[in-house]
Amino acid sequence: MPPELSRLTQLLPTPAVTGPAPDWDMAEAALGTALPTDYRELVETYGGGFVDGYLLLLEPGCSNDVYDLLKVSAEREEANASLWQFEDRPSEMETDGNRLICWATTDNGEYLYWLVTPGDDPGSRPVMVNDASGEEWERYDMTVTRFLTAVLGGEVRSQIFWDAFPLPRHEFRPAGEMRTD
Repeated sequence: MPPELSRLTQLLPTPAVTGPAPDWDMAEAALGTALPTDYRELVETYGGGFVDGYLLLLEPGCSNDVYDLLKVSAEREEANASLWQFEDRPSEMETDGNRLICWATTDNGEYLYWLVTPGDDPGSRPVMVNDASGEEWERYDMTVTRFLTAVLGGEVRSQIFWDAFPLPRHEFRPAGEMRTD
């Protein structure tokens, strides 16, 4: 297990059972880009699910479509394109060819993305956090697993996230256990 994922599993207990690994080739074809290796390892360890009753970790092709990375990311791409016709977009999106892929969301309507740039290395994509209003953005130059470890470990404090996140004692609930109604 990679060191950063090992650190995360010490903070956030893994589920007793995980489902089959996503079809990574299908997911990458649908997204038109490779996914970071650390994210793939994270999803193969946890699956899609709910972190500390607040953050929804998305998984490609998740049977609970609330946690489906492909569905949510497509919806966010469309929503952001509409929003940016009337409101400012983050400066990172001023460069042609840059795009955002949503890998997590929250109960409060915040979204977490990778910033994807043409020809980039998927393993070095920054994390972008957007508030529920769509106006405020934070950028973290770290992998998804490093970001989650830093947030849950108290090393990073997002000004966008809910004040009570993370919880003092962390929990992960698999998407399959979550109600969809």
